[in-house]
Amino acid sequence: MPHLTHWFIRSALVDLALGFTFGALMLFNKGVLVSVWIWRLLPLHVELVLLGWTVQLTMGVAFWILPRFGLSRGNERVAWVAFVLINAGVWIVGIGPTLGAPAFITVIGRLAEAGSAVAFAVHAWPRVRPLGA
Repeated sequence: MPHLTHWFIRSALVDLALGFTFGALMLFNKGVLVSVWIWRLLPLHVELVLLGWTVQLTMGVAFWILPRFGLSRGNERVAWVAFVLINAGVWIVGIGPTLGAPAFITVIGRLAEAGSAVAFAVHAWPRVRPLGA
């Protein structure tokens, strides 16, 4: 398994664990009021589980499983950029509302996530070919 796939999947699992932990805290807080502040973790919980877990796991598996032509997986630098951007975007979008940051911070995080999708598509596109080509 390629090194970058390990990083994508490990990061996805960390995001899943943190997202479930924050979700469990909010659920516990619903039954036993600990603090009203805990509900501010909701955007971070959603971002970690929906994008941090699912998108990173998908990118990691796609990087590993898409066909290689020759010995190369293509330009791995672009895939590493996608890895950095998705992680930065998830954390910026998740922590911004939690800390009460201005709305443009969320926009910056979403742009990083979109940039990650574009970078990964640039990397993966040459590896996708019709059957028999």
